[in-house]
Amino acid sequence: MSTPRRHPLSAESAPKAPATRKPRWYWVCLALLVAVIAATAVPAFSDEPHQPSIDDFFEPAIFGEGTVFEFNRLTLARLIMGLLVCLVLMLVARRASLVPSRGQMAVEAVAGYIRSNVALEMLGNKNGRKFAGFIGFLFFGVLAMNIAGVLPGINIAASSVVAVPLVFAVISYATFIGAGIAKQGAGGFFRSQLFPPGLPWPIYFLITPIEFLSTFVVRPVTLTLRLLCNMISGHLLLGMTYFGTAALLHQLTALSAAGAFTGAAMFVMTAFEVFVAFLQAYIFTILSTVYIKLSIEHH
Repeated sequence: MSTPRRHPLSAESAPKAPATRKPRWYWVCLALLVAVIAATAVPAFSDEPHQPSIDDFFEPAIFGEGTVFEFNRLTLARLIMGLLVCLVLMLVARRASLVPSRGQMAVEAVAGYIRSNVALEMLGNKNGRKFAGFIGFLFFGVLAMNIAGVLPGINIAASSVVAVPLVFAVISYATFIGAGIAKQGAGGFFRSQLFPPGLPWPIYFLITPIEFLSTFVVRPVTLTLRLLCNMISGHLLLGMTYFGTAALLHQLTALSAAGAFTGAAMFVMTAFEVFVAFLQAYIFTILSTVYIKLSIEHH
């Protein structure tokens, strides 16, 4: 007696793989991008191209002109990016799961790297755990302000004016001084910073002023200027490539063909600006961690 032949499952009866759904943030970002393109499309083709200049960093006031409450486009950019980074981190924290989404994986990868490779590696296990939250705040805060320069509708880094780098530098400055005083006491901290042990006492007349300038003046100034100058130059480079492309295409002449090269440079410089935004946030975080380490450890 022959056994019945088993026929393979037909395509209709085979189980179908569940359709993958795009996350909500994808559709929100896509809708915002379409809205920005729709709002700027007509001016982009009808108005004269905007030439980048130093005036970009001195925006006219939206309200409160001439007062301490003056609010302009750069202030709006800071507010938007501050709220955005808080919203992203809160959503990731509230919806954390054992099977992470792509957004959770990205945030956890960056946060884990900053915690393990910066905080714990440079400060040790005990102090690294203590300052990991602050170090993470510095990285994500500076990164959010930097990345605003490539977001449509903002188009300028919130850290490209001195206020934002200065605020982050002052926060870092107060933290490493406070950490040193908490660890060694006020007398022990200032003595360790200004009077390195093991030197003949006449040398301190030369060394102490240098140590004072290096620790209490140069550190916050360099933190501020390094971030500020990089973001200013990044905005101007981006502006020149976009302006050059728009100007060449706006006037249909023989030179318009060169717009292909400036257009390619436009995309290259945008990618480079994203890289610089991450790099400067990382450098700011590393230097702040080094200053904390120097403050809490005896020379």
